Amino acid sequence: MNVLITNQQETLLSGLTVEIIKTLRGEYEAEEIIGTFSNFFFGRMILDLTAIKDYQNLTNIQKLSIGLPVEKIILLLPANGNYSTNAYLSKLISMGFYNFTTNLEGVEYLINNPNTYKDVAHLHQIEPVMPVAPMPIPGVVTTASNSQPVQEEMQQAVIPETPQIRTIGIKNATDSAGATTLVVTMKKELEKFHGLSVKAIEVGKRDFVYFNDKSLVSIGKPEFLSEISKSANYDLVLVDMNDMDDNAVSEVYYLIEPSIIKINKIVKRDKNIFQKLKDEKIIINKSMISNDEISEFAAESGLKIFTALRPFNDRSRSQVLTSLLNRMGIIQTDTSDNGGRSSGFGGIFRH
Repeated sequence: MNVLITNQQETLLSGLTVEIIKTLRGEYEAEEIIGTFSNFFFGRMILDLTAIKDYQNLTNIQKLSIGLPVEKIILLLPANGNYSTNAYLSKLISMGFYNFTTNLEGVEYLINNPNTYKDVAHLHQIEPVMPVAPMPIPGVVTTASNSQPVQEEMQQAVIPETPQIRTIGIKNATDSAGATTLVVTMKKELEKFHGLSVKAIEVGKRDFVYFNDKSLVSIGKPEFLSEISKSANYDLVLVDMNDMDDNAVSEVYYLIEPSIIKINKIVKRDKNIFQKLKDEKIIINKSMISNDEISEFAAESGLKIFTALRPFNDRSRSQVLTSLLNRMGIIQTDTSDNGGRSSGFGGIFRH
C-alpha cells in the first residue's frame, strides 16, 4: 500500500496507476509529515518535493531522512536545473535518499524497482571536483544549467575522507531483535575485558540515552561519515545501523529473533526477505530454540546462519559474548575448554 503527498505537481501525479491508501495535498512542515507517517505502515511514499514547506532549505529534507524510512520514499523533484544537477542529487544521496525522479514514469518504475546506493553512486560527489556535465539516471532529467553555484557550494561542504578503521554494523532484520543492546554490550565487553578502544554509534534513533553512558554517540545519517572521520584513534567502531545502507560500514550482521510472530511479521511485510538476506551474515538472537530447530530454519529459509546467541546476562562477563567476538575475529581467545561454557554448542551455534 502506498501513500501520496503532493502539491505543485499534483497534475503530473494524477496519472499514477498504483494503489494509494492515503493522500495529502498541500504544503506541510517536515515535522507534520513525520508525525503523520512515523507510525503509519506503508509500502512506498510518493513525495512531491514542493509539498515540503520551505523545501529549498535542505535542513527540512534532512529532518525527513531521520524521521522516516528513506528507503520507502520516492521524491518527485521539480524538473528544472536547480534540482536535477549532480551536486543537488549528491546531497540527497548523502541523506540516504536513493529514489528520486522528475517524471511520472520514473515514479512508477521506482515503486517496483527501488534503487540501492550502487544505482546512484555515480552521482555521489564526495570530494571537490571540477564541474562536469551531470550523468544520467533513469527517470531523472539532468541539466547543466545553473549548476555552477551549486557545485561551488558542494566544494565548501566536502565530506571528510573516511579513515581506514574496521566498522561493524549491527542491523535488525526482525523488529526489535536487539541490535542496540548488542552494540552497547559488545562495546563494554571489549573495553572492560579486552582493553580495546571502541566507539559505539547509533544512527537515526536516540535509544542510547537509556544506557546513561555519555561515550555512546547518537547521530543522524548526514553526520555519519563526519563522525567516522573523527574515529581514527579507536580500535573498532560498532554501529547500530537501523535503516543505514550496508555500504556505509566494513561489514554488517543481521539479527533475527526466531519467534513465530516475528518471522511471520517480517515475511508478511516482504515475502522476498529471505532471498534478499541469503548472502548476509545472520545472527539468531534471543534464541531459545534448539540447535536442530535452528538448522531446520536455516535449511527452510536458505539463510547462512553465522551464529546463534542464547540469552545471557549483560551485567557481567559472558562466555556467549566472548564466543561471538571470537567468531567475528575481533578477539582471539581460547574457548576450547569448558570454563564457563556448556557442552555441545553451548551458548553459540555455528552453521
